[in-house]
Amino acid sequence: MPTHTEKRKMPYSADQMFALIADVEAYAEFLPWCQAARVRSRRSLEGVAGGEVIDADMVISFKVFRERFATRATLRPATGQNARVIDVEYLDGPFRYLNNHWSFTPDGPDACVVDFFVDFEFKSRTL
Repeated sequence: MPTHTEKRKMPYSADQMFALIADVEAYAEFLPWCQAARVRSRRSLEGVAGGEVIDADMVISFKVFRERFATRATLRPATGQNARVIDVEYLDGPFRYLNNHWSFTPDGPDACVVDFFVDFEFKSRTL
């Protein structure tokens, strides 16, 4: 149902932006509507240097609604001019589905292009 795509040049390096989005535990500090985030498990991504797979729970709160959901984020850091990538898949919660993709492509030493995509549908029409 709702799909959102955005591409923006940011005045931060690809590594800085990748690290910000990879820091799941800090989401409640800077994401609107995120009340809490907790990492369930973290493991290395086989065959990808520095790669990780993170299973996490998030609590979102908006007006009278408060929902918990679980996701699995696959983090693929890169070096040089290659994009750093984070793919998020839905595990459990109020959605029928949730797909989320981030890429951070270097654009000079202190800038990058952030490409963001999210597609989701709630199970309930009241959400």
